[in-house]
Amino acid sequence: MEHTTSGDYIIRGMAADNQVRFFAAYTKDLVEEARTIHGTSPTATAALGRLLTGGAMMGSMCKNDTDLVTLQIKGDGPIGTLIVTADAQANVKGYVRNPQVILPAKNGKLDVGGAVGNGVLTVIKDLGLREPYTGQTNLVSGEIAEDLTSYFASSEQIPTSVALGVLMNKNNTVRHAGGFIIQMMPFATEETISALEERLALFTSVTRHLDAGETPEDMMAALFDGMDMTIEQKMPTRFYCNCSKERVSRAVISIGKKEIEKMIAEGEPIEVNCHFCNSHYQFSVDELKEMLKKAAG
Repeated sequence: MEHTTSGDYIIRGMAADNQVRFFAAYTKDLVEEARTIHGTSPTATAALGRLLTGGAMMGSMCKNDTDLVTLQIKGDGPIGTLIVTADAQANVKGYVRNPQVILPAKNGKLDVGGAVGNGVLTVIKDLGLREPYTGQTNLVSGEIAEDLTSYFASSEQIPTSVALGVLMNKNNTVRHAGGFIIQMMPFATEETISALEERLALFTSVTRHLDAGETPEDMMAALFDGMDMTIEQKMPTRFYCNCSKERVSRAVISIGKKEIEKMIAEGEPIEVNCHFCNSHYQFSVDELKEMLKKAAG
């Protein structure tokens, strides 16, 4: 799935004598692309957009090029499961089980928490080791940023502040999207921690800052005002799915001989859909017979 050019990016840096590290992102284009692909309602766009933004930043935190991070939210709300996967280059993809969820606004905002409900956030990090790392935390609010904050505190023992936002236009396209992840280093002083906590408490919302024309750089400069701050890297981020006919055929082969024999017996080509990007792949009966050989092999 090829991507058009995009103005989305993530910055990474340090502040307050290296006591704090931060990641901040602008993700309007990738969230709009996800909305277009999945036909999400405004509430589902906000939920998936926040998780995509958080996932892209967590992908950019990875050390190795081949590392992958998957975020899965399973709640009892009407939206169902949300899944996002990101790599170390901040390529991110995701989908939501029920993209059409419509809920009344809550306090003038899209009710993401109500759509997600109570449940569990699972973070799976595939770092090329034999076993992927898995961390799980109960959802705090279903609003996603708080849930990720809680995950970092409980599973990774890193005091973290996560803020995520998606703002919609009147025609339900994405107006702005972005967020930040701020983490305390182990040697951060009480003084730095409490100064930042006060500033974060006064920080209105990501979408308000973005809508006022601020960039991720501006947001970080305001939060760390008076503390030294260095931006170490700026990297592009995008919605990107690496599915291909070859990959999908491997998935079909993995379901086993019996199932493929059944499909061949029906004598019709099959169509397989990629959940992440909605690409459709067709396999003819002859192709299925080739796949059966591989499955039997």
